[in-house]
Amino acid sequence: MNKKHQTPEQIVRILREAETTAEPIEDFCRRKEISKVTFYRWRAKYGGMDVSEAKRLKELEQENAQLKRLLADTMLANDSLKDYLAKKG
Repeated sequence: MNKKHQTPEQIVRILREAETTAEPIEDFCRRKEISKVTFYRWRAKYGGMDVSEAKRLKELEQENAQLKRLLADTMLANDSLKDYLAKKG
């Protein structure tokens, strides 16, 4: 693997492979070039999902981040308008 960031689809495939192998997790992680911490973090987040669910989760996380930025921008603009109206009035 040796990539910094795996896609959700790749993560789900790795987790499925880990479930079907008889080798110890330490050896599996070494072979996939990931840390055990990363493996267990992935398993907590993506365990039990199929590829399409993992992809949808990633899309929803990105959409949520975008909505949070829009809300923050709107709140900032609202505060600016309140300040302007308070000084004007």
